[in-house]
Amino acid sequence: MARILITSAIPYINGIKHLGNLIGSQLPADLYARYLRGRGNEVMFLCATDEHGTPAELAAAKAGKPVAEYCAEMYGVQADIAKRFGLSFDHFGRSSSEQNKKLTQHFAGKLDEAELIREVTEKQVYSNADGRFLPDRYIEGTCPNCGYERARGDQCENCTKQLDPTDLIEPRSAISGSTDLEVRETKHLYLRQSAMKDQLDAWIDSKKDWPILTTSIAKKWLHDGDGLQDRGITRDLDWGVPVKKGDQDWPGMEGKVFYVWFDAPIEYIACAKEWADANGKTDADWERWWRTDKGADDVRYVQFMGKDNVPFHTLSFPATILGSGEPWKMVDHLKSFNYLNYDGGQFSTSQGRGVFMDQALDILPADFWRWWLLSHAPESSDSEFTWENFQQSVNKDLADVLGNFVSRITKFCRSKFGEAVPEGGSYGDREQALIDELTKRVRAYEGHMEAMEVRKSAQELRAIWVAGNEYLQAAAPWSTFKEDPEQAAAQVRLGLNLIRLYAVLSAPFIPETTAKMLSAMNTSDTNWPDDVAAALNALPAGHAFTVPDVLFAKITDEQREDWQSRFSGLRD
Repeated sequence: MARILITSAIPYINGIKHLGNLIGSQLPADLYARYLRGRGNEVMFLCATDEHGTPAELAAAKAGKPVAEYCAEMYGVQADIAKRFGLSFDHFGRSSSEQNKKLTQHFAGKLDEAELIREVTEKQVYSNADGRFLPDRYIEGTCPNCGYERARGDQCENCTKQLDPTDLIEPRSAISGSTDLEVRETKHLYLRQSAMKDQLDAWIDSKKDWPILTTSIAKKWLHDGDGLQDRGITRDLDWGVPVKKGDQDWPGMEGKVFYVWFDAPIEYIACAKEWADANGKTDADWERWWRTDKGADDVRYVQFMGKDNVPFHTLSFPATILGSGEPWKMVDHLKSFNYLNYDGGQFSTSQGRGVFMDQALDILPADFWRWWLLSHAPESSDSEFTWENFQQSVNKDLADVLGNFVSRITKFCRSKFGEAVPEGGSYGDREQALIDELTKRVRAYEGHMEAMEVRKSAQELRAIWVAGNEYLQAAAPWSTFKEDPEQAAAQVRLGLNLIRLYAVLSAPFIPETTAKMLSAMNTSDTNWPDDVAAALNALPAGHAFTVPDVLFAKITDEQREDWQSRFSGLRD
């Protein structure tokens, strides 16, 4: 049994996330976690809300609430939606937790001891109208790289180029919209990433199995232009982790907080401490996942994220961990994703464009969305959500293939043999051919899942469903029954066992539906089909079952047209 630590990029607290956010990190991480658990491995799957920084302050101000109150409220909303989408976190934490506060200050102290933090007097934008310095995300303007008119002061959402506020053309305050801005001096702490360039370069080179997307982005930041730059880790904000060296004050940094991108990744570790504290466990219980001197040396650590988060997770966060000089677990594999676009444009939380997670669940159950998103995951390139494709995929894959198979075999058995697995007959050449094909396909499916090849895994799973349908069509037990009821009984017995097999294999993709399938088959047997032939005898003759309700209702043209109109791209 292996031990695997999984983290997905932690979502910002500012509002409900859209489907592009979901498929970019949390959902594929959940797929992998569920698969590994299904194979008998010990898994720790962690995520949290990212609650500090300007997005939280701006969203709270817009909602007219104190920022702490707003964050607590939105944490509850995001946790509820994650649960309803079937995201199987072992713990869903908060970056505003006391555990993260203490750990962030601890790392800052260690980095300072290692002389990897320097104090910089720099010029920052000050808004006379707002009476305050404006951190990067409080400033909007036109991107000098691509011309996007709503670029932020830290990064352009359109082209992903990292920016400084002073780079923007026609900058304005994101709070008041004022252009009455001036540049003033202020002091901040910088992480000396440049001093760790060679160490980070060698570490990245050691990751031979990382996706090309991941390593190419990391290498670009390391070597393009002037190479890896030192990065500010403090901000002039009220909301955040106060700047301290461990539990000691930091002279000259009074009233400042750590930059959200410094404390947010540290929450991955703090989240495990939150898990332990919430479940009456000891420090040893969480440290065995994160400290190589406490047992984490045999842990495989996998991260999932969108491509815009790659630089921070391949460079800044590793610089923090390596620079501390302490034996923390480093990421082994970083699975990154391109963007999911929406109906000819882009998903955007800030602009309210696209289908958001709560809206999706108001329309259809989670498994409809899980299947489409995972089977169209933007791995090798960006992909696009269209309502036409969504309708086609749901109807053809879920309703016509899987749902139809379950319905046909259970209803036929009920009509001819009753609601129990029928006795009689034995598996012949046709059944053996199916077992051989399924064995080959299940092994291929395992290989794709182990490699985190999400779309290929979905394609192979669908092919496994199709094989059962083709067998049923060729065997035609409804015809066999007229001439040889015993043989028809064997065919039906195989079909009913296929339902249990499909439930086990499909659970990482569509967990709610597979629970219904197992319930209908009156079994809690979720053993993985290491031996397909044995798996297809798991439900013995005489085993009772019930005919389930329709698993997947087809999406009609009228529904599709209605949703297309209702979700035309802007959310109130």
